[in-house]
Amino acid sequence: MSKPPPLPMDAPVWSEQDHADLQMAHRILERSSFANQVVNMLGAPIEKGLELLPDKAHGVIIGATDKALRAALEVALKTLEKDRIAAARNTIHKLATATTGGVGGAFGWASLPVELPISTTIMLRSIADVARSQGEDLKQPEARLACIEVFALGNKTKQEGSDASYIAIRALLAQRVTEAAQYAAQKGVLDAASPPLTRFVAKVAERFSITVTEKAAAVMVPAIGAVGGAIVNTYFTGFYQDMALGHFIMRRLERKFGQDVVQAEYLELDKAKGKKGKAKTLPKAADKG
Repeated sequence: MSKPPPLPMDAPVWSEQDHADLQMAHRILERSSFANQVVNMLGAPIEKGLELLPDKAHGVIIGATDKALRAALEVALKTLEKDRIAAARNTIHKLATATTGGVGGAFGWASLPVELPISTTIMLRSIADVARSQGEDLKQPEARLACIEVFALGNKTKQEGSDASYIAIRALLAQRVTEAAQYAAQKGVLDAASPPLTRFVAKVAERFSITVTEKAAAVMVPAIGAVGGAIVNTYFTGFYQDMALGHFIMRRLERKFGQDVVQAEYLELDKAKGKKGKAKTLPKAADKG
């Protein structure tokens, strides 16, 4: 006599706190870009700084961004899995990046190849602390890649426009994250020089360079100077600390309720905000680049 099939397990029930956490993550992840927030902080249009950047600045910024992310990736692969305190030490990391930002403010955009890898690595440490505070196990390669993924959040490309949701950006990165994690599972190690990691970093760098350009432009605004560079870098760090909090709240809820369920709830908040669900048009693992 065959045994009856097991009874289905009850789905986890959303608490008021879970809903509040999701709403907080949505507010963080869908708020205005770094550039808009810097304008509010400085009281000056960032476009002026963009006009002052020389033509060769774009190439320098792209190179500095790639170098910074590769330095951060090396740290992520070799040291982030080590146990540290669970609480996110945001203030300490902001002070550290303020120091490097002061150097950047004094020497302008040309200091980026030296300053950006240092400040990005400091920011990564802060992102990792946020990840741990939300229950991430950084012994897992996929969790460490999620820390690097944070640098791709918070800005939309010109092709996507203002309607691209966090969910859509996650979808664009999903294939690269999956490839890199599968490579690690097969080889038993994450190799920063491997093709999957190289493609992943390139995809993140494409987005991170947008914010780096805005940061460089902010320092170029007249009368900002070295003091302004420290302020901008502090704000730059805070921006990605916030992105990390939203991102890892989402991942914590996804571990509890399932990715599809949580992302569907998130998209409902998009609709309520007036986005009419446009992010749904991007498939979960879409990636053309």
